[in-house]
Amino acid sequence: MAVIEGELTQWTVPGHLARAGELVGADVLDLSGVTRADSAAVAFLLELRRRKGGPLQLSGAPAQLEGLLDFFAVRPLLTNAEG
Repeated sequence: MAVIEGELTQWTVPGHLARAGELVGADVLDLSGVTRADSAAVAFLLELRRRKGGPLQLSGAPAQLEGLLDFFAVRPLLTNAEG
């Protein structure tokens, strides 16, 4: 399991991309520590999915991020590890 914490925004995604190899290799991405998300978070998760070559297992995504996934209709491309 890999943990992503803090803001996941246009200003912080570049720093998180530096960990892409680690994040893509993890079985589950724990997003429970994400405090703020914007559309860059969605793009970031889709980029991780592309690099992985398949769905990501997400856990603990905050409501703000869940809402963005629904708004952009990309939830089917990602998998909720919690069922």
